[in-house]
Amino acid sequence: MNPDPYAPPSPEMPPVRSLAELIHRMREQVRGVILGQDVVIEQVIAALLAGGHVLLEGKPGLGKTHLVTTLAKTFGGASARIQFTPDLMPSDVTGFRLFDMKSQTFQLRQGPVFTNLLLADEINRAPAKTQAALLEVMQEQQVTIDGETLKLSPPFMTLATQNPVEHEGTYPLPEAQLDRFIMKVLIDYPVREAECEIVTRAAGETPGEAGGRVSVICGPREIVAAQQATAAVQVVPEVVNYAVALAQATRESRSISLGAGTRGAISLVRIGKAFAALDGRGFVTPDDIKRAALPVLRHRVQLTPEIAISGQDVDEVLRAIVESVPAPRQ
Repeated sequence: MNPDPYAPPSPEMPPVRSLAELIHRMREQVRGVILGQDVVIEQVIAALLAGGHVLLEGKPGLGKTHLVTTLAKTFGGASARIQFTPDLMPSDVTGFRLFDMKSQTFQLRQGPVFTNLLLADEINRAPAKTQAALLEVMQEQQVTIDGETLKLSPPFMTLATQNPVEHEGTYPLPEAQLDRFIMKVLIDYPVREAECEIVTRAAGETPGEAGGRVSVICGPREIVAAQQATAAVQVVPEVVNYAVALAQATRESRSISLGAGTRGAISLVRIGKAFAALDGRGFVTPDDIKRAALPVLRHRVQLTPEIAISGQDVDEVLRAIVESVPAPRQ
């Protein structure tokens, strides 16, 4: 008899123990450089395992760029950064063909999207056409330039940032485009002890020295294999029903004017699988879904004007919804 009701009935299990060990080593490498952001690191790695993209929101100077470059170094991957501005063109993101006078041919100039981890800094500062060009790449994992389709080398993950303070001159992402991000991760100031350590380290380092402390744990192929193992994590119908019930509850709530769609429920299960893999389990529990609820749903819902005026934020409303939806029991 299986002791856990959410464990799969089949004795065949994905290699989650070796996967958890690999991810643990990666996480420790990142934590050694990015201090005081353990929850953020865990959520970003979970999104990487799930093969999704992340919307990062936090004030400037909290290490978002450093997080991307450090994570990429742990698996020997490439990273790139795009500073989005109002005059940024789609070709500045995807690339273009330039006529070479010497060879009398058009030469391909690949854009920064041809990488493994892409930081799209302040994505809401670019016009809609440029935003759409990046979001198409995120969805299709390929770029079309002058009729030629070019596949991106896996793994590919976009981490797009938004500044929660400055909104002047920005182009807010439409709801349909926000839905393409599997999670919205909030970055806040670290606690005093961690901030003191950050300041001490930074004051005693030369530029680029911190990145040199990161060890390469695996290669890009191992990350792709880890994503495949994560997708193979088992989930029983009761847990799937629970994820769907949470998404439906956001649509039925009187505090929310726009609830999460079916992609929200899918993302809950995908991130639930990633959290299970991080914990060394080959099956998803309701607690994994609860753990994923806030980062997966917070950017997929809109509060009613009355609730927004009252001062309640999205996370408070979502916590109440999670508490109101009964989780499956043994």
